[in-house]
Amino acid sequence: MFADLNVPVPTLSKQQLSQAASKKGKGKQEPSGPPPAFSSAQINAIESRLDLLVHLGYTIIAFNQTVERKVDPKTFFNTLDPLLAQLRKRQGVVYLKRLTIVLDEESEKGFGLTNGNAALFAPYDLLALVPTTAASFSLACLTHTQPTPLTTHIISLPLTLPRLPFNLRHTLVRAALKNGAVFEINYAGALGGEGDPGLSIPGGSESGAGAKRNWWAAAREVARVTKGKGILVSGGVFNEADLRAPRDVANLITLLGVSQDVAHDASTKVAQSLVLRAQTRRTYRAVFSEPKVVIPATALTQDAPDIEMAESHQQPNAQSGSEEGGKKRPLEQGHQNEPTVPSQSADGTKDGPGANGASRKKKKKNKAAATS
Repeated sequence: MFADLNVPVPTLSKQQLSQAASKKGKGKQEPSGPPPAFSSAQINAIESRLDLLVHLGYTIIAFNQTVERKVDPKTFFNTLDPLLAQLRKRQGVVYLKRLTIVLDEESEKGFGLTNGNAALFAPYDLLALVPTTAASFSLACLTHTQPTPLTTHIISLPLTLPRLPFNLRHTLVRAALKNGAVFEINYAGALGGEGDPGLSIPGGSESGAGAKRNWWAAAREVARVTKGKGILVSGGVFNEADLRAPRDVANLITLLGVSQDVAHDASTKVAQSLVLRAQTRRTYRAVFSEPKVVIPATALTQDAPDIEMAESHQQPNAQSGSEEGGKKRPLEQGHQNEPTVPSQSADGTKDGPGANGASRKKKKKNKAAATS
């Protein structure tokens, strides 16, 4: 089961957003569903890209909506709900909704991830941050990975910049990994293709051969700092010609210095665990269910011989109790549980009730012979 958790959607123009907002207001009286906001040409392009992804073997696809700087409740609009209503359903394919926020110097004071705006982020399955400054990277690793309704489980790094605008400190990376976050690597930059335009920083990004060179240098640094743990590989591709199969992507990631199993898990196990972990945003403090104590079967089989021995010791006591309740003569007190076994004396005669009578007769005969 392979996953591509970054399938960017085209950004809507202001005219399309205004039309969608007006139709959404009128649609309150007609509950027929969300109004369409994308044009037919855009829908056809997304459908063809989805057909190719399914043909390559991807079964978990996350549509990515990108917001720059911060989320303003007055101007923010969820473009993925009307998109999913227009797309064709495919059997065995899961569609997810993802929101990515690009952080810069102007968004350090606040970028909308507050409890007051929790209703805006509730429809999204995944939340991601793209830090572009040292302060925003530290905030993303330490604060926004904590278990809250606004937890961001994906930290996507701008790898096509000439140089990362911050140092990947081991303490911050370990803290983010401990909280369950992952670091995303989009392979679109390695191919020099057209990536998500929202992830490019104005005035700082490059294209072509320069973007490839920057991507390889930054991606190797990410693999070195994380030691291959918590790496998520996604596409971030707009053009169909830049899409790659999961096995090809794994071979590409091995060039960063990670093992083959780590490269394979980057688009399979890591993505699946991330999707499950993202559901904890709807629970209290990331608790899935009530824990239960499960006794392993091996422990029960080991205790079975002890139980059988205890039952065998109880059986003789039960038999003696049944004999006491019958018509048999009860034993003397103090010798109820002692068996009556006749003992043999030194002269070879057996001691017991019959032995005492024989010894008395012998004594009488000896006395009578002495008197005569």
